[in-house]
Amino acid sequence: QVQFVESGGGLVQPGGSLRLSCAARGRIFRLYAMSWYRQAPGKQRELVAAILSGGRTNYADSVKGRFTISGDNSKNTVYLQMNSLKPEDTAVYYCNAVFQVDVVTSRQEYWGQGTQVTVSS
Repeated sequence: QVQFVESGGGLVQPGGSLRLSCAARGRIFRLYAMSWYRQAPGKQRELVAAILSGGRTNYADSVKGRFTISGDNSKNTVYLQMNSLKPEDTAVYYCNAVFQVDVVTSRQEYWGQGTQVTVSS
């Protein structure tokens, strides 16, 4: 059984910053990638940023230059530093991880419970 511990969401004014963190706890044999997705009311869930186990990163065009994803493989933890926040960044942010729980089980995708980020004056 795997659980996610997410933190860092909240209310911030436009132009402000927040840092999200997500730690995967449980039986993890091999971690392939960790990502952050977000879903705003009435919209589909979208990828914000991803980091592969080798350190390669990928960002949505809307957050490039403002958000930075980083990870600590030894702790199965991923961070999202969000700067210059805009009202359109308001959404529930979800942690996502792809990993194997043991050597014989195929990799699977797991989701955190989500954390609310609200950007408003």
